[in-house]
Amino acid sequence: MSTTGQIIRCKAAVAWEAGKPLVMEEVEVAPPQKHEVRIKILFTSLCHTDVYFWEAKGQTPLFPRIFGHEAGGIVESVGEGVTDLQPGDHVLPIFTGECGDCPHCHSEESNMCDLLRINTERGGMIHDGESRFSINGKPIHHFLGTSTFSEYTVVHSGQVAKINPDAPLDKVCIVSCGLSTGLGATLNVAKPKKGQSVAIFGLGAVGLAAAEGARIAGASRIIGVDLNSQRFDQAKEFGVTEFVNPKDHDKPVQQVIAEMTNGGVDRSVECTGSVQAMIQAFECVHDGWGVAVLVGVPSKDDAFKTHPMNFLNERTLKGTFFGNYKPKTDIPGVVEKYMNKELELEKFITHTLPFSEINKAFDYMLKGESIRCIITMGA
Repeated sequence: MSTTGQIIRCKAAVAWEAGKPLVMEEVEVAPPQKHEVRIKILFTSLCHTDVYFWEAKGQTPLFPRIFGHEAGGIVESVGEGVTDLQPGDHVLPIFTGECGDCPHCHSEESNMCDLLRINTERGGMIHDGESRFSINGKPIHHFLGTSTFSEYTVVHSGQVAKINPDAPLDKVCIVSCGLSTGLGATLNVAKPKKGQSVAIFGLGAVGLAAAEGARIAGASRIIGVDLNSQRFDQAKEFGVTEFVNPKDHDKPVQQVIAEMTNGGVDRSVECTGSVQAMIQAFECVHDGWGVAVLVGVPSKDDAFKTHPMNFLNERTLKGTFFGNYKPKTDIPGVVEKYMNKELELEKFITHTLPFSEINKAFDYMLKGESIRCIITMGA
């Protein structure tokens, strides 16, 4: 392409300080360096993780910064050493990566790459620690190695999944984070058998994706647990068959679920980040074969407390990161599930906006009005 090797000037939504509206700026995007690719972002969506770090509550603030990590686009150019991607490829940038060389990448059981594992505090690229974004010579920090709230971005090639060029990027862009996290937690880790019961704690986007996984697996009962009863009608579209609001009961919710299910559910998936919900999710599974999977990220000072007999009674507790999907190896297959009509994505997309109105997406999420808002970059 004519822009190969050159600086590209384009629009980006820059967060100059915590909690303040993003500002549309013209940024300079440097060419990709060793093991990097430059991507033209066509569609991006807003994930709660973007909002969390934009608010900068409970972590080190790093501004100015370009957020965004759920997106789809087309490779514009590639840097030295990149052999598996080329200009024109349709891709999803991913917030974590797969270097292909470390013990985790060689393991069939792990997707937690030593080199490219999520790092929320890194503001530059791994190759040299420098940012590829600048305004009038002033560097702008990256976010999760993706920074998709920009018409062009630079990403390590190990964080780029090449997908079917026929897949509509305005739909499959949501596969690059929350949807895969919840879906994989159920299908890859909890692994419910056909006809089993599954409890989902938290019915936000990740929880609904976990429910979608339970539906695909053929679960007979999918019990949604959430403190917001208004979420239940929406959750029915994702296969949830019953709803429990802990606030409606004067006994522990794990006891309520055990009574509903003759001893406990076969599988549970926790998607809240609340350590109390994590304990409830573990203690509500059936003894002998019950498996609980933790997805939510707890506060740093939280401690998980349960009686050891829960383990001795043959309950299993598991954790998962990004649904145990390896980004480059597995995510193209998730896109194919959608292309083969095994996976429904449209119902996750509640809003669409032009890039110029990106701050509205933050408003929708803060008010709890959206599951996923698609932002069209060219608009």
